[in-house]
Amino acid sequence: MNDRIAIVGAGPVGLVLALRLATSGIPSVVLEAEADISEALRASTFHPPSLDMLDELGLARPLIAQGLVTPTWQIRRHADGARAVFDLSVLKDDTAHPYRLQAEQWKLSRLILAKLAAEHAGAVEIRFGCKVEGVAQDGDGVTLTGTGFDPLRVPYAVGCDGARSAVRQAMGIDFPGDTYPETTILATTTFPFHEAFEGLSNVNYIWTEHAAFSGTFSLLRVPGKWRASLYPAPGETIEQALEPGAIQRKLQAIHPKDGAYDVPDLRPYRIHQRIVETYRVGRLLLAGDAAHLNSPSGGMGMNGGIHDAMELAATLLPVLRGEAPESLLDRYTRRRQPIAKREIIAQADRNRARMRETDPAKRAALLADLQAVAGDPARARDHLLKSSMIAGLRAAAAVE
Repeated sequence: MNDRIAIVGAGPVGLVLALRLATSGIPSVVLEAEADISEALRASTFHPPSLDMLDELGLARPLIAQGLVTPTWQIRRHADGARAVFDLSVLKDDTAHPYRLQAEQWKLSRLILAKLAAEHAGAVEIRFGCKVEGVAQDGDGVTLTGTGFDPLRVPYAVGCDGARSAVRQAMGIDFPGDTYPETTILATTTFPFHEAFEGLSNVNYIWTEHAAFSGTFSLLRVPGKWRASLYPAPGETIEQALEPGAIQRKLQAIHPKDGAYDVPDLRPYRIHQRIVETYRVGRLLLAGDAAHLNSPSGGMGMNGGIHDAMELAATLLPVLRGEAPESLLDRYTRRRQPIAKREIIAQADRNRARMRETDPAKRAALLADLQAVAGDPARARDHLLKSSMIAGLRAAAAVE
């Protein structure tokens, strides 16, 4: 029996878990199927409580140095620039980081790898090119088998291995939910949209009536680039929408300019909302996308996974030290699953539905209501406590 906890998946969730356990003297082995940290287009928004947690691990400051501090975000009408701007400074008494940070998730992963190598080389073993294919548990431990490593016997295994989690499959539990009908196309460009539009934030969810879109797009800024989330126009297939000419038409519809837009990165993806009923079966546990999937509208997916990792580490520690019975691990589900269902999946679904609204009169009413909320400090704080995931974490902490 290896005394290390097995963590399947070396994304930000698995690596945060490994680092948090290591800071308390709990060793782990991280198995990652890919040959290195993926730098594909994935999450790029860190919410205030996530930054507070990363600060506990000594990661917030170096991550902030590599990102864009974003004190406001907005919902905007493209035709005339009318907008509701939410200022996170109203959370100054609720968090040490009253802003969003725009930084690609791989930057956090790289920082964690460097910190593990420098400070916890003996406690955490990172194995790339190791694809877990078999997971079997009994009363004494878990046996992992797969490609790139010899069979591994460990006391507990945590699946941080995403939507197709091998650990979740071994748990024998369903992943109920559904898939949204539309396909999102994420395109990056170095064009400075912040110079083209007055009052643009680093995070913008935008209604449009232009025929090149199906009613909405978003613009999120990261260092050196803007990320545009685009959608096929009515009657346009995803294959047609991905053609270079179609991407150019959509970007030119956002802002007409001389010459073509540079588009260094392009990624189509489908959006799911799914969640398991339990995050634990025996000695197998789940965190992040292996347990829950949601619309990216609002940027809560990766953040929720980081919150999972921190809660799971706090729950595992007393069990592994013999200070609490194994049944304490069930508290992890009680604290995280209802919050993910109510505060992450449902809230992201509402965000998506709002931006998919196409009726101009209903959009105008929604915008007026959002402007009223944003303009009232008390209502704005209440709204931002929820959208920044602070309210959900507070509710979870009260669960025994």
